Amino acid sequence: MDIKAYLLQLGQLARQAARKISKADAHQKNSALLAISEQLEKNRGLLEQENKKDLIAAKANGLDSAALDRLELTPARITAMIEGLVQVANLPDPVGEITDLHYRPSGIQVGQMRVPLGVIGIIYESRPNVTIDAAALCLKAGNACILRGGSESIHSNQAIARCIMAGLKIAGLPETTVQVIETTDRAAVGELIRLNQYVDVIVPRGGKSLIERITKEATIPVIKHLDGICHVYIDDKADSKKAYAVAINAKTHRYGVCNAMETLLIAEGIAAKILPTLAKKYLEKGVELRGCEKTCALVRDCLPATEQDWQTEYLAAVLSIKIVADMDEAIEHITQYGSAHTDAIVTEDYSRARRFLREVDSSSVMVNASTRFADGFEYGLGAEIGISTDKLHARGPVGLQGLTSLKYIVLGDGHIRQ
Repeated sequence: MDIKAYLLQLGQLARQAARKISKADAHQKNSALLAISEQLEKNRGLLEQENKKDLIAAKANGLDSAALDRLELTPARITAMIEGLVQVANLPDPVGEITDLHYRPSGIQVGQMRVPLGVIGIIYESRPNVTIDAAALCLKAGNACILRGGSESIHSNQAIARCIMAGLKIAGLPETTVQVIETTDRAAVGELIRLNQYVDVIVPRGGKSLIERITKEATIPVIKHLDGICHVYIDDKADSKKAYAVAINAKTHRYGVCNAMETLLIAEGIAAKILPTLAKKYLEKGVELRGCEKTCALVRDCLPATEQDWQTEYLAAVLSIKIVADMDEAIEHITQYGSAHTDAIVTEDYSRARRFLREVDSSSVMVNASTRFADGFEYGLGAEIGISTDKLHARGPVGLQGLTSLKYIVLGDGHIRQ
């Protein structure tokens, strides 16, 4: 296969589809989303069958448990995909929304209209459910998309792609509105991220090495986050039951996800009271603990943490723990080692909570809640196309509004500039 020619063809088809989908009304886009959801329900057996092929190959290739977890399409995850499509269909259509319309002294009215970005290229690893999340959000926001999943999920992604194409056809929209790259050749990524004439933005989802490569090599704007080094800080004015629940859930709910806690910070004034109980539960769940000197003194089975531990996104059953003097030291630690993804405080002190929200410069900052809530579905976005830790255009979970742009509109009645 001539990869360059193949990607050029996908780009041309995507640009043509983008012009048509940008003019589709909300009813037609919602009909497509619901038709796709029905196709997923109808083809559950096929999806599980194709996913098993990927899982068998992945195990043979030595993928670790976290990667296998991200790859698996369980019945519950298929249901979540279907629910996500329905939820996106029920969201307001952002395209064409006019805001901030006001009169100028000249008599003209100036406002802004929300419009699609155009063609979005999405590159991701392992998780085949991303195929549906990306397709749903791009479609609802009036965009065409080119999706490149990892080679380890090729069978799952192609099965999902067939459901998407069938749903688009039923709704009378171009089947090329959503295109899933069929080759596992790595050269396809290099061609996609330099397809300037057809692709308007790239969204990478995956490991740090993938995102670093795309950020470095892409000639198209990139929406991205490199790491998910998320923190939970337990303040000395925290409610112990809340702290226990949040700290356990943030780490052990799922390990291989970017919004899992990787470092636990505990105020010195409450550490002796809560840390031994927390550590016991972590160890029961098979979590390896790596802590500062004070942590190791309180927890016998804790390994000494290194400087590298504070900078590591484990995506595994490993947790670093540091006892800090107060919130000032906690914020300093987050500022130095955090990745601007998601950080949380557990406290009953309103003033401290407000200060933490204001001073921690992350895309999601939480009070008395698990970092696992940093998710487009949980935020009511229907789904997310990724998490952005950038500060321009989109930040945090990227939903419908993050997949649109604004243009100025001017309303006049024969006005001329004097």
